[in-house]
Amino acid sequence: MVEPLPLTGERTVPGIPEENYWFRRHEAAYLDLLDLCTDAVVLEAGCGEGYGAALVGRRAARVLALDYDEATTAHVGRAHPGLAVLRGNLASLPLRDGAVDVVVNLQVIEHLWDQEGFLAECVRVLRPGGTLIVTTPNRITFSPGRDTPLNPFHTRELAPAELDGLLRDAGLRVRRLAGLRHGPRLRELDTRFGGSIIDAQVEVVVSGDGHWPDDLLDAVTSVTSDDFEITPDDLDASLDLIAVAVRP
Repeated sequence: MVEPLPLTGERTVPGIPEENYWFRRHEAAYLDLLDLCTDAVVLEAGCGEGYGAALVGRRAARVLALDYDEATTAHVGRAHPGLAVLRGNLASLPLRDGAVDVVVNLQVIEHLWDQEGFLAECVRVLRPGGTLIVTTPNRITFSPGRDTPLNPFHTRELAPAELDGLLRDAGLRVRRLAGLRHGPRLRELDTRFGGSIIDAQVEVVVSGDGHWPDDLLDAVTSVTSDDFEITPDDLDASLDLIAVAVRP
């Protein structure tokens, strides 16, 4: 059995009950985008634990799972042996021009110092007509009222208009801009936990004692990817942004 990656807060790790809400939130975005990867050569730029690349691999012709961290890529190779694993810097992707049909970049761009340079690299390695898929936390709801992110691992978070502009400035055609939010069952849990199940989880983490109330942990572990909605409506109120852009 492969040991899980340590939970540091930088990467989402599946199989940990306390992390299940975040894992399912990310999984919902992957599942929504799988059709775009059917029979394609896909690069996941910033693959983290590798669970997303493995999901994409169910549809893609081939998946290249790339991450900068040596321990992470070693884990991906052990945990997901069907993936082609690369170690490299997202600022200089180790691929030839026009090498892939799709670049997947989920919950990564907010960690990068040079977002413009990274997008230029994505354009370079995509074939003409290829697709870039980006998801990222919505700055307006993730770090409300702040210019600097609350998450210490984030360098620059983006609002919907900022993400759209960044992609267009890179020379991409934005085909879809949508937002992920809580569906009906999660909205009920928000009400049960004082208005926000997210804030209830954060309060436990920052308290320092590591004790999860039984009712909160039961609620968090019950979350599935079906508990999230993805819609183009009211983007400013969304939790995460989902963009699909095409290289001309």
